[in-house]
Amino acid sequence: MTELEIHPRRSLLFVPGLRPDRFAKALGSGADIVCVDIEDAVPLARKDEARALTFPLFGEVGPSHVETMVRINPLSTPEGLKDILALRDCTAPPKALMLAKPGSAAEIRLYDELLQGSCAGIRFHVIIESTDGLANVMDIANASTRIDSLLFGAVDMSADLRAEKTWEALLYARSRVVHAAARYGLDLLDVPWLNLDDQDGLKIEAEMSSALGFTGKASIHPKQIPVINDVFSPSPDLVTRARRILAEFEQDTTGLVVVDGELIERPVVRSMLRVLAIADHLAQSR
Repeated sequence: MTELEIHPRRSLLFVPGLRPDRFAKALGSGADIVCVDIEDAVPLARKDEARALTFPLFGEVGPSHVETMVRINPLSTPEGLKDILALRDCTAPPKALMLAKPGSAAEIRLYDELLQGSCAGIRFHVIIESTDGLANVMDIANASTRIDSLLFGAVDMSADLRAEKTWEALLYARSRVVHAAARYGLDLLDVPWLNLDDQDGLKIEAEMSSALGFTGKASIHPKQIPVINDVFSPSPDLVTRARRILAEFEQDTTGLVVVDGELIERPVVRSMLRVLAIADHLAQSR
């Protein structure tokens, strides 16, 4: 069996673009991804200041097991255009960008065209948070080979849909994004849980997200990271079962594999390979 080439993306921690002092602490929080936010976290009057504070952070070498990125302003806004120009002038641009509010695949392809030269290696993580983005999510997910993940933005999405920001009200929207991410082999992170005093609520929503097909969840505070990582990490029992299933398939010559009395069909192998790839990667990064 071939091991999947993946990176665990269980947890993402947002850092406000006006607080670069929090970046180093965030890198040590245990989050798989740290994202400096110069979009929603920064008022319009201070966008230039946030840009000047944020982009130099990525010239420094951080932990190799933590992905880092910047959430930039939409390309359809003047601030988004300024972000692109600033990125093109960076001596050490960030390795990845979080792209906010795209409504079509054409927008993703435009990012692809504009971010060439020293920016050609930048990876994309795309937020689906509008009715246009939801309608076009399949095309968006397949718009560029630079896309590594999608993120579901429930706050903006619920406003666009005129719906409450509850699990039940947004289940269709979440499911549609899960379908697109799975179809194109992308990771998928759910929206942050905004009540910092409700760890139980965070765990419940993270478990529901995981069951639906999300591979991780974003967060707004380091204290949320252990809960999220625990939910989205394969349990020791699951890892042991995955190794047994793959071993049985390696030896099978009949096409009929039974483990613990359960018939295991070949599509399960893909899931088990993912479980082991994540478990092995986590073991190496400890």
